[in-house]
Amino acid sequence: MSNPDVMDKLVSLCKRRGFIFQSSEIYGGTGSVWDYGPLGVELKKNIKDRWWHAMVRSRDDIEGLDAAILMHPRTWEASGHVAGFVDPLVDCKVCKGRFRADKLEDAKCPQKPSKQPGQHDACALTEARQFNLMFKTHMGALEESASIVYLRPETAQGIFVNFLNVQQSMRQKVPFGIAQIGKAFRNEITPGNFIFRTREFEQMEMQFFVEPGTDMEWFEQWKAMRMQWHLDLGLSRDRLQFHQHRAGELAHYARAAFDVTFDFGGTLGFQEIEGVHNRGDFDLTQHQQYSSKKLEYFDQVNNKRYVPYVIETSVGADRVTLAALVNAYREEAVEGETEGRVVLGLHHALAPIKAAIFPLTKKDGQPEMAHAILNDLRNSFTVDYDETGSIGKRYRRQDEVGTPFCITVDPQSTTDQTVTVRDRDTLAQERVAAGSLKAYLAAKLV
Repeated sequence: MSNPDVMDKLVSLCKRRGFIFQSSEIYGGTGSVWDYGPLGVELKKNIKDRWWHAMVRSRDDIEGLDAAILMHPRTWEASGHVAGFVDPLVDCKVCKGRFRADKLEDAKCPQKPSKQPGQHDACALTEARQFNLMFKTHMGALEESASIVYLRPETAQGIFVNFLNVQQSMRQKVPFGIAQIGKAFRNEITPGNFIFRTREFEQMEMQFFVEPGTDMEWFEQWKAMRMQWHLDLGLSRDRLQFHQHRAGELAHYARAAFDVTFDFGGTLGFQEIEGVHNRGDFDLTQHQQYSSKKLEYFDQVNNKRYVPYVIETSVGADRVTLAALVNAYREEAVEGETEGRVVLGLHHALAPIKAAIFPLTKKDGQPEMAHAILNDLRNSFTVDYDETGSIGKRYRRQDEVGTPFCITVDPQSTTDQTVTVRDRDTLAQERVAAGSLKAYLAAKLV
């Protein structure tokens, strides 16, 4: 049984509650480019922080890097992106729509959405031509061919060209990895599905350098570790699965490749959110050839040199953010209420707001006590204050953005210095001493 399609509801919620906005919306928007609002940037940052901790902070065999977006043009010749990073493109002479020739079955005719491009009588599709997905720009004052540079279509090449810089400066021994988080850009012909496929996106990539002959053992280890990371984010086990790249799908350099896929529901279904690849020695060998610089590792213990093989883990930060939102979205009936509630059941570590503080009324010292609690907690947690509307409406607002705990200051609070703490998921309410809130939340938010 497939999961329901909640994308339209989620897009609406994300705009209404400050998660994600269309870029340049006041000018009609920019196609498939999105801005992360106050809550969206917190959610995405929490995901990136979890990845960085798992990859870099908690290990001594992986180093961090932040490589530049603009790189020497020869980088992309060596990597194969100049010659081979292309999709087949067709145009419709009538509606001026553009489509991937190999994905027409997934596209809708702009004139008749019930049909595919080319199926409508008025369609007039051109012959397919190859379209390079890299964005070009110019470096320097003159727009001439010598000054052409590209916005990077992936972050991995910045890691490969810095292999020896990192290895030698940090005195790492193979096996070791280099990780980075950064923006990448692809001039997609048919982007869409909200933030799933966009022209500007963020990647979390780690390249793990190993001795040839040990690569498949490390590949299997990283497959298991990466699947577990997604489970630890709170993504449902039944919505996650591996997709193996068969012979016809494998990149020409790949020795093995698996995708971690997530079921987004509806017609989108299972889609890739992370790739785990055995890239062999292709990348370092290519850069060694094109740069004429040796990129070998010298194994002092065994007195031998070799070009390491690479195990890659590449995660789409935006796709995981979308997966977390889809996984968390639910609609619930509430006993005694006709409207029910919308809840984002986000993992506590991902929730943009950890706790919200409410004064029950705007008098009798309750706002003052609520503000004092807010100021005490905000150095340790991301917190919110709300005194507008009924307590029920305030609860609902926090449920919609995934806030795990709501703290209410009521008449009893100013007498005995206790507050009511309400749990997002169970709706249970507990009386807690105001002075113990920091320790209480720290124990719960794990």
